[in-house]
Amino acid sequence: MARAYSLDNHQEDDLPHRISAKVGKLWDIVHQGMRENRLLKAEKALLTILKIDEKNAAAYNRLGILYARQKEYKDAIDCFEIACSIEASPSALHNLGLIYLETENYERSATAFEEALKMEEELAPRHIALAKVLEHLDLHKRTIEHLERAKELEPTKENYRILISAYRKYGYSEKADILEDKIKRLIEKKSKNNKFAVRKRKRVTV
Repeated sequence: MARAYSLDNHQEDDLPHRISAKVGKLWDIVHQGMRENRLLKAEKALLTILKIDEKNAAAYNRLGILYARQKEYKDAIDCFEIACSIEASPSALHNLGLIYLETENYERSATAFEEALKMEEELAPRHIALAKVLEHLDLHKRTIEHLERAKELEPTKENYRILISAYRKYGYSEKADILEDKIKRLIEKKSKNNKFAVRKRKRVTV
């Protein structure tokens, strides 16, 4: 009896490891399928993962991405909403916001983006995405606020361009002029620094 009892325990202890290994292999299939655009293969692997672990938020989120790539927006929304109900993550909320934006459900899109920002505020793309929705809702002041925040977080040329465009669109011409002048001076300064660096290298090599 003692031997049989010991054997049963061994099987139970080993089961989570075997399941984990199987799920790991299925995730490899998912990633490979997504990379190679073999979406049916990736979908089958994700559905198998969800049979094993029906509360796997990451699998629902990835399945939503897969459906979104195929423009199956209703199924994508269902997957992202389930993922958020299991474990709300900035990624799943952001994805949900994007699909609601794509389907012109702007109120829900704004809510999803705002929830994502509460959890992960310091990512410029999240602010830009919310700004796009707020623009559709004619909330221009808040649109500008989020574009300004995106520019602060990532002062890239593209983010400056988006903000300047919004300034001009909503009648903030003076702010747009100031920002354009700032960009111009930064470009000139960078150009001078590059020329100085080139001359310095030439002097060193001579």
